[in-house]
Amino acid sequence: MKRKILINLIGILLAFLIGAIVMLIQGKDPILAYASLFEYSLGKKFVYTLNKSVPLVLTGLSATVAFASGPVNLGQPGQLLIGALFAVIGGLYLKLPPFLMIPALLLLAMIGGALWSGIAALCKHFFRMSEFITTLMLNMIADFLTLWAISYPLFEKDANHPQTPPIATAAWMPEWGNLSSSVLVMVIAFGIIWWVMNRTTAGYEWRISGQNSLFSRLGGVNVSKNYVLVMLLTGALAGLAGGLVLMAGPHRFIKDMGANYAWDGIMIAMVANSGVFLTLIFGLFFAVLQTGATGMQLTALVPRELIQVLQAVIVLIVVAGRGYFETLFARREARRKMKGLAK
Repeated sequence: MKRKILINLIGILLAFLIGAIVMLIQGKDPILAYASLFEYSLGKKFVYTLNKSVPLVLTGLSATVAFASGPVNLGQPGQLLIGALFAVIGGLYLKLPPFLMIPALLLLAMIGGALWSGIAALCKHFFRMSEFITTLMLNMIADFLTLWAISYPLFEKDANHPQTPPIATAAWMPEWGNLSSSVLVMVIAFGIIWWVMNRTTAGYEWRISGQNSLFSRLGGVNVSKNYVLVMLLTGALAGLAGGLVLMAGPHRFIKDMGANYAWDGIMIAMVANSGVFLTLIFGLFFAVLQTGATGMQLTALVPRELIQVLQAVIVLIVVAGRGYFETLFARREARRKMKGLAK
């Protein structure tokens, strides 16, 4: 774990160094820019940073569980949208008190995401179609399906752009000050996923299947069953993210509501090397960057698009350099042990 954290820190520092060089070339002050970034995201807007981390962490956990267990589920964007669609339908037509309405909509969101990922799982189970392809294709279908739904059957009368009417206020996520209770839901989901992956037989089987499916099959693991379970669970996590975005934010389904949360979540899982704890850390870190981009732009006049470059460079350096740094540290450790034996 310490080695993984060190490798990630090296990648982040190199990315920030490259960003500083870019700013210097443009005549900007990188020290002021980075100071503004962290002061804004960890100071003035810290609560907003926590709120923003919710879909990043949840979609990151979705991709992390999938990658660690074998399936290459890249359908988080579509699963998030379908989860939000199921939640908005429940919010428009169910009439329940808040203590029942909120859990009901969260459950609907998870069911929507799971059903959407389940389509890819069934295609793999019955037709041997790669989930890498089917989940990507389902993303586009989900995009057009939800756009149709909010443009026609669920369209808000007299609206100027595609959107639904607001959901019932009983379905709005409570807030403590400016802190959304969706953060609490995210923490609970993280705790459950960590426990499942690290303390249960199912999690152990999933991790073994992800490392060597043939070995796990020979050891008596039902790989096909676990594959379907993982796909459903990861779809449910992405759907939950969509439901929370809807219920904590605009309280209605609007066009482009999903933004880039799910794609960023996939990047977070890649940087975290499919580690559950590191996914939480990088989800929070990416939220810091994205929130602080506004402060950096206001104070240092650095375009907020630079943060997208920083995120991409972090992913590139950490993922591409992971093998090199692992080899380098292993060699240094071997030399140290050899010297110790020689003495």
